[in-house]
Amino acid sequence: MIPLRDYRPSQTFPAVTVALIVLNLVVFFYQGYLGSQGSVMNDATPWLERHLAPPGFDPPYTGLTRSSTGAALYPLSRGDYLIAQYGLVPYEFLHGVDLPPLIFLPIWITLFTSMFLHGGLLHVLGNMLYLWIFGDNVEDAMGHARFLLFYLICGVVAGVSQSALSATSTVPQIGASGAIAGVLAAYFMLYPFARVLTLIPILFFVRLIAIPAIILLGIWFLLQVVSGVGSGPSGGGVAWFAHVGGFLAGGVLVFLFRKRGVPVTLWDTLWRRRA
Repeated sequence: MIPLRDYRPSQTFPAVTVALIVLNLVVFFYQGYLGSQGSVMNDATPWLERHLAPPGFDPPYTGLTRSSTGAALYPLSRGDYLIAQYGLVPYEFLHGVDLPPLIFLPIWITLFTSMFLHGGLLHVLGNMLYLWIFGDNVEDAMGHARFLLFYLICGVVAGVSQSALSATSTVPQIGASGAIAGVLAAYFMLYPFARVLTLIPILFFVRLIAIPAIILLGIWFLLQVVSGVGSGPSGGGVAWFAHVGGFLAGGVLVFLFRKRGVPVTLWDTLWRRRA
């Protein structure tokens, strides 16, 4: 299912949502530019000493070369080098170490920088589509500054969640999807009955159906949980548990970050039914 638009216009210009989309796209095109600029050599020695695969390089390490100092070097495209530097590498984050390629900043900063890196065009466009559709209304409900803080906190929780379940992984985690999962959860709680125009493929045909957000986003969340459990912490290239962690964080934090007087509709509806 691919959401195309919702039917709930925002009351204010979603400045933060637009800025986040622009920033993500600018960084992605910068990654592409770097990727066209050849490769650089990365030092695998500290990783191999810990019996770990260095970022962007897998066993049997047949591409390693030795420098005059004895260091084990391997090539990375400049785009991949950037990802290895500023992506969230669980082993580095959980052990508090920065291994080559170095960033010369506290390693926890990658919790934030990783949110603005993406692995391909479909990756970034898919994330930005979801942010564009659901971010404006959540920003309306929170205000610009609080929405930005909410977005970043959800992204941090998402990164920590995935890292905690893949503690020895040296694969950089990248993408805005964990933070955006928090935005989806906030929309789910605030506007559960808003209808979202959704493209649904059925065999060889596609249909456009307006689906309530509670169904669309509820199915989306269940798919993340099932996929994460089915694939294990490694996720097969997708950080499913980052999505789950970000969504759960957003569902809780929406109570703290909404403007005064903005109802959490789903909670209020369930509470009334219980009463």
